[in-house]
Amino acid sequence: VRVARRGSDAAASQGSNLARSKQSSPKPGEGARHNADRQVPDTTVERFLLWAVTGAGKTEMMFPLLQYVLDHGGTALVATPRRDVVLELAPRLAIAFPDVSMVTLYGGSAERWQRGQLTLATTHQLLRYRQAFDLVVIDEIDAFPYHNDPMLAFAARAVCKPKGKFIYLSATPPQSLQKEAARGLLPHTKVPVRFHRHPLPVPFRLETASVQHWLQKGRLPASFIQRLRVSIQRGAQVFLFVTRISHIQGLVKLLIKQLPDVPIAGTSSQDEERTSKVRLFRATEIRVLVTTTILERGVTVPRSDVYVLDADSSLFDEAALVQMAGRAGRSKDDPCGGVIFTSPQWTRGQKRAIRQIKRMNALARKRGYLKEAKH
Repeated sequence: VRVARRGSDAAASQGSNLARSKQSSPKPGEGARHNADRQVPDTTVERFLLWAVTGAGKTEMMFPLLQYVLDHGGTALVATPRRDVVLELAPRLAIAFPDVSMVTLYGGSAERWQRGQLTLATTHQLLRYRQAFDLVVIDEIDAFPYHNDPMLAFAARAVCKPKGKFIYLSATPPQSLQKEAARGLLPHTKVPVRFHRHPLPVPFRLETASVQHWLQKGRLPASFIQRLRVSIQRGAQVFLFVTRISHIQGLVKLLIKQLPDVPIAGTSSQDEERTSKVRLFRATEIRVLVTTTILERGVTVPRSDVYVLDADSSLFDEAALVQMAGRAGRSKDDPCGGVIFTSPQWTRGQKRAIRQIKRMNALARKRGYLKEAKH
């Protein structure tokens, strides 16, 4: 924890310095200039990128910066693209800031007409505000629907007050921000290690036919079932990620036939019982959960193994594969969870995802952040 905190402290220190900074001159590439015909976010807003691996504790790294702004009478916003993540973050922020008025906003929220010092919201809710916050923290900037949506990106920049501070959080920043950071146009810090100081699990590829073929044949590959049994026997909670909602129920039926004594369920964005199923999954009352990428982010389940089925699909890009793999090994009690990519083809996306994970592990090792291996 001590060494991992060095990464956290570095991020918090740079973030706190940013909050105290009084500079107002924009850096190159930091947004369009204001003109009378278009309401463009103020270029004096300072930006910072916290690039930290999945499970590093990016949200907690922001606590000192949030505390600084709130202690000085400012208003702060933490925004994330998905409702599920908002609901996961809300109790953590409430515990961390018990004496601060906090508002949680998402579609259908009962607090949508309230105002507070600290606001937690989905990115779509940002359209309600303009120049309202001294500090804006955007989590998971590479996730749908925020990623590749110019309207939401514009709205996010517009909610920050002139001379406010704007923080991006991501384990997989978009290429545009990575390039800005590499060119020195975007102040940033990298945290390549999780709090427990163990390496990120590196995915293993299992060559199989496609899920569609499994469903057509009515049979699951023996190699896949064999590995799944190992995960179950070791006591892991198993994420099975699929590309299509239409595959979920058929796959659940085949799994129940093969593993009749194992509680198995499926969920997706269309499932009204999704929240309760995730709760049962966390409580180990469901052991295998077949899901789409709706659970690729912001969900932490101790002792997890991850299987990404049809990992060669164009629907799973490098960032999605890294995020799904990041559900494994998050717990200090089980830091070496397994990650399996099943696919008929070995694709560029899979190779790049594995390369990115290995690169972060190498950086953490080089900086001395990883625990010494016991012999």
